[in-house]
Formats: sequence, structure tokens, C-alpha cells
Amino acid sequence: MKILILFILVFHISHVNADEIYNLIKIPNLEIYKLKSDNNIRYLSARGNFKIGVSKNITCDKANIDNLNSKFSLIEKNLNQYNSDFLNKIKLKYIVFCENLFISGINTGGIPDNKNRTLILDINFNQKYFERMIHHEIFHMIQNSHTNFFDENKFSSFNEASFNYAECSTCSNRVNLDLYKNTDGFLTEYSKSIPSEDMAEIFSFLMTDKKIIKEKIKNDKILFNKVNFIKFSLAKIDKNIL
Repeated sequence: MKILILFILVFHISHVNADEIYNLIKIPNLEIYKLKSDNNIRYLSARGNFKIGVSKNITCDKANIDNLNSKFSLIEKNLNQYNSDFLNKIKLKYIVFCENLFISGINTGGIPDNKNRTLILDINFNQKYFERMIHHEIFHMIQNSHTNFFDENKFSSFNEASFNYAECSTCSNRVNLDLYKNTDGFLTEYSKSIPSEDMAEIFSFLMTDKKIIKEKIKNDKILFNKVNFIKFSLAKIDKNIL
């Protein structure tokens, strides 16, 4: 009887917490995956498909628990690179796991939401780029919360004068995430879409493979300047982030 009462109590508390979190981040059909962590991130998973956004243009499917369990240690390892103070500065508290994430019909690995302190992650995103994707999306939260530190005009000025970014990331066919052998100012094709994506790509490599960055900037003055710009800007938020 005591075990049954304890189970009911734990279930009730989890249900109440999930409802409270919904009131904060406005994503339905969530359940708590892990509530306590060293850096105070709260991990949630979709227990059902959901549609959100003003025009319901963001959709994602229920997270398969076995799939999530198999990937969680890798996800947590990457997110543990950020301490609670830094996460608070970039307004990130909740990670929402789901599968097959789309925004306006376009498949994406993650969607950052600084207003609701939330990052939605697609656990089915291409595993080759999965870890980089996590940090790429976190960079968007960094930039969105500190736009004055990441002047896109200044960053763009490092490129050759003849180069032009696309009008928007979704209206560009520059989508490949493979690392260029010859960088010539850009790490990936996707880096050439818009300035914020270029910065996010550099940051993703800085967080997952600094050796690549160190090697690439040796003979690439443009990339060297971009990397230093990002490091200098990040240091204004937290000197120990890199």
C-alpha cells in the first residue's frame, strides 16, 4: 500500500510540474524527462505530437522514449559544457525533446525561443551533425540575447567584398553542413547563407572540435578574423565559455 501511495504521489507531482511548465513555455503534450541537473536545465519530452506558433507553423512528433534514452547521455554531455550562470545570461532553462521538427514545412534540428527560455531539439536530426547542431542552436540563443555583442555588419566586413550572403537562411540553397576542405572564409556551405548562421557554424565547431578551428585559421585570414570576433564577443558574456 505504501508503495502504491508513493507512486501516486510521484505521478501527481510530475503531472503538476508539467502543467506548471506548460504555463511558462506554452508547448502542449510534454512530460518531464529529467528535472534536476548540475546547470539547472530542465529536460522535457513530447508525449504527443504538437503544433505551436501563431499560425501553428511549428510541428513536432512524440519522442520515442527508447530513442531518447539512447541519445540522452550525448545530449547532456554537450549541454554540461555550459554552467547555470551562462545559461541564465542567454535565457535558456528548458530543453524540449521531440522527433521530426518542422517550421513552415522546413525540417530543422532545433528551434530556440529566448522569450520562453526554451530550446526544442529534434532527437532524429542527422547524427553526423547532431552534436554540432546543439551548439549551433545555442549560439542563436546567445546572439538573440546579446545582439549588441554580435554586430552582423562588422562580422560580414571580414568577407571578400564580392561575396554576398543570401536574403534569409530559408530562401537559400546553401544548406550542406559538411566541413569544407578549403575553407576560404567559411567552414561549411551553410555558413554562406546569412551572417548569423555563419557565426553559429563557427561556434558549433569551437564547442565540438577546437583542433579543426585551430588548423583551418592557420592559412585563412578571413576565418581567423571571424573566429577572433566571436571569441571576443563571447568573452563579454563569459570569459570562460571557450
